[in-house]
Amino acid sequence: MFDSLLLFLFPFVLLACFLLYWAGARHAYRHRPRTEAGDPTALDWHFFVPCRDEEAVVGATVTQLRGDFPAAHVWVIDDDSDDRTGHIVAALAEEDRRIHLVRRVRPDARTGKGDALNTAYDQLGEFLPADTDRAGVVVCVVDADGRLDPGALAAVSGPAGFGDPEVGGVQVGVRMRNVDERRPLPERGRVPNALARLLVRVQDMEFAVSNAGMQLLRVRTGSVGLGGNGQFTRLSALDRIAAVERRPWKRGALLEDYELGLHMILAGYRVTHVADTWVSQEGLPRLRRLLTQRTRWAQGNLQCVRYAPRIVSSRHYGGRGVLETLYTFCQPVAHLVTLALTAALLVLGGCGALVLWPVAPVLAVLAIGPFVLWGPVYRRDHAPEASRLTAVLWGLALWLYAYHLFVVSARGFVRMLRGRNGWAKTRRNAEPVTDGPVARES
Repeated sequence: MFDSLLLFLFPFVLLACFLLYWAGARHAYRHRPRTEAGDPTALDWHFFVPCRDEEAVVGATVTQLRGDFPAAHVWVIDDDSDDRTGHIVAALAEEDRRIHLVRRVRPDARTGKGDALNTAYDQLGEFLPADTDRAGVVVCVVDADGRLDPGALAAVSGPAGFGDPEVGGVQVGVRMRNVDERRPLPERGRVPNALARLLVRVQDMEFAVSNAGMQLLRVRTGSVGLGGNGQFTRLSALDRIAAVERRPWKRGALLEDYELGLHMILAGYRVTHVADTWVSQEGLPRLRRLLTQRTRWAQGNLQCVRYAPRIVSSRHYGGRGVLETLYTFCQPVAHLVTLALTAALLVLGGCGALVLWPVAPVLAVLAIGPFVLWGPVYRRDHAPEASRLTAVLWGLALWLYAYHLFVVSARGFVRMLRGRNGWAKTRRNAEPVTDGPVARES
């Protein structure tokens, strides 16, 4: 009887945790502070751009970085691409001494993004003079399709960022660059393109307001997560991690970016989020590509559970930071448990439905409302030309979109059980399905 009661109450506990977390994120977003700009000339900037079959986008990315940040160096890591990525970057490097091509060759290549970044870290160390103040050197990881806000360096140099010597890492916001593209699927008809536009839109909402709120909440709890795009780190902080872990980025990690943030906090540095600047990337208009990408993220999240004992016992994590991080770790597990409980209720059939029916409307409002409420916030801050009705519909779409988390959590768990930890590159939108070599899982 007691076990049955626990089984019945568990979904309500999950819902309560979700609502509490959402309320904290919403409050942090509403009361986010203005970022005071700093002096980017006081720091030495180096961009790391990991590439694996990126000929469709890498040239424009490197050109944009060098044009907007002329004092910075750009290190492009070619992870033994089968296409023309290396040739494109080599040609650019011949004309610009601040562009560096880092070549990796199989069998040592294609062993994960973390390994690629570690190779660039080693070469940067060889490049810098021996007397360099490595605390004044900042590394920024930008995806091959990334476009960084021209004001980003000033924003992350301020007192809330690297102006504070205790800050080891800064994550900036992420936006979808193709959110207003009218025909993301040029070879398809009107309805598929409408659905593709909506899919890109909810990804932009996810990062611009929902994830931004989460990160701003983490600023308060001291548990900000680093992402793979727009990730700024102090070189001396990377050195401290490498001294303990042998390398800054974890080998074989599917979320090497988030794990780096964990290591940075465990090493005694602060990691923060700057909401007033951003990096843009391509939103994925095809559901299959999105599920492939997010399955890797879910599996990487499951891998991070191994850090729980270290975080709980660390003097660098406060109580709120421990709770927030453990909650993040538990998300894929919570999704799996919810799927199992849903199946159990379906087996119970009418009896289960009868028990839940009186509270079903309230549960629906509590489950759907938080997503819908992000819609008007997104419209106000990022799409003021849209109508209020459109904003509400976008919020409903964000709620439906969230169900993909159950799918990718299940897929990630199955992959982990099967010992499949290969890294799959997400195909760029400019790469048709039948066009040229594209990186596969290793």
